[in-house]
Amino acid sequence: MACLVGLPLGAALALARFPGRGAVIVLFNALMGLPPVVAGLMIYLLLSRAGPLGSLSLLFTPTAMIAAQTLLILPIIISLTRSVVEDLWAEYREQLLSLGAGRMRALPTLLGLAGPVPRWGRC
Repeated sequence: MACLVGLPLGAALALARFPGRGAVIVLFNALMGLPPVVAGLMIYLLLSRAGPLGSLSLLFTPTAMIAAQTLLILPIIISLTRSVVEDLWAEYREQLLSLGAGRMRALPTLLGLAGPVPRWGRC
């Protein structure tokens, strides 16, 4: 679940330029150190009977566990993806631009390059 959201967000954060981008990067890097107890407590407060989502009766269900784990791992995936895609963009920018791919159009290619396929000749 976290990969479905985190990979595109991290890649877009790597290539997009907007005001406050640095603050967003610092926020996600800081959230990488989020203790599991804090993530669990946040989900508990959201899903408890007095919480905003208490009427859904999801507390102590597998759905709540998945939500807590997704909340915990999402900042890690976003930050690592941003870092890798920024490095790949710096390396392949000229080639991608010469082929007519702009920053956002290059996202699928850069995510493919960041995958588990071995890249021979790269250190």
